[in-house]
Amino acid sequence: MSLFRLMKYTFAYVLFTLTLFSCSSRNTPAPVSSIYSTSVLGERNKSAIKSRQYVVKKGETLYSIAWRANSDVRKIAQLNKISSPYRIYPGQKLFLVKLKAKKSTKASKNKVPNKNSNKSSTANNKNSQKNTLASAKKQAYGENVGAQKSYQNSTLASESFSQKINRWQWPVKGKVVEYFSNSAQGNKGINIAGRRGTNIKSSAKGKVVYAGNALRGYGKLIIIKHNDDYLSAYAHNDRILVKEQQLINVGDVIATMGDTDANKVMLHFEIRFRGKSVNPLKYLPKK
Repeated sequence: MSLFRLMKYTFAYVLFTLTLFSCSSRNTPAPVSSIYSTSVLGERNKSAIKSRQYVVKKGETLYSIAWRANSDVRKIAQLNKISSPYRIYPGQKLFLVKLKAKKSTKASKNKVPNKNSNKSSTANNKNSQKNTLASAKKQAYGENVGAQKSYQNSTLASESFSQKINRWQWPVKGKVVEYFSNSAQGNKGINIAGRRGTNIKSSAKGKVVYAGNALRGYGKLIIIKHNDDYLSAYAHNDRILVKEQQLINVGDVIATMGDTDANKVMLHFEIRFRGKSVNPLKYLPKK
């Protein structure tokens, strides 16, 4: 065999080997973003509250509990008769959903009705109905009924009309490495890559209603209330620079970027409308 043919066969063998190697390398580990989805999102799902009742733990606020329960804080406050500013305490038992009244299964005993008793009960029923109607007419002009009506009207108004945010801005400049998903196990916000220590800014004007690390899968987390409809959240921070109940303007620096409860430096950003996750890209200005 000539030297030329030997070199030709050797080159073909090397090329074939490289082709096989490239095909087999397709089974390499998933990208970091996929690893993030399976690990961090798994922790968040474990942190979610799916029970009907919940006992408050140290460091929690009603907003952080509503966040984990994927519910509106006003709904939970109403169920537990908690007024604004929604103060709770460790060990307090909260109802997260309205419990249905248990139906009585006891069968009533059949008794032979007495004619005299029927007459007296009928007369009593008529008197009670008259008293009820008189009381209702009297209360119709009283303060209790008026207050109840105004409360119902205000509740209906707040539920019917959404309070819009005049201005949203990006919390940080960077590449979006993972997008919002509507699936049950999907990402409920967007992930923005960046460098450790980069300033994180508030996306809109509001008040800090949670600042801490009690929520698994979020790391050091900040939740800001913008109005009765909208909340925003900033997760995996390295440092939190604000306190709960602090008033914030749009663009104020609230934290620095980090990787707490994550496997790389990034910001996880969420927007919630009446307790439900929405796609932040529908609200943020286009780049």
